[in-house]
Amino acid sequence: MVSKQPRKQRKLRFLAPLHIRKKLVSAHLSDELKAKLGTKRRSIPVRKGDKVKLMRGEKKGHIGKVTKVNLSTLKIFVEGVTIRNSKGIEKQIPIDPSNVMILEGDFSKDRLKMIQRAGKQS
Repeated sequence: MVSKQPRKQRKLRFLAPLHIRKKLVSAHLSDELKAKLGTKRRSIPVRKGDKVKLMRGEKKGHIGKVTKVNLSTLKIFVEGVTIRNSKGIEKQIPIDPSNVMILEGDFSKDRLKMIQRAGKQS
């Protein structure tokens, strides 16, 4: 059983091995994508190249491709979501995957197998 205590929840996230970290960078699927894939599954792990829409924050509503998924910090980077630092250099903003929705992606055979394994076919 997993603890409800926030300190233990944080510890689990910080000390999680890679195979669990991969699941921690999951994002919601759009309704259209759920219908296209024929699944009731709510979310799947984000991958580089996925087209996502930002649902929270200052850049809410922005649509772009995922350029990088950082498993060590559990953040993703989206094309066009940048900020100018004090030296005038544009840098990408790290985004929490829970704040985005997947609109499109490469659903090759391995990713489709993962969706079918979940057993949530409509």
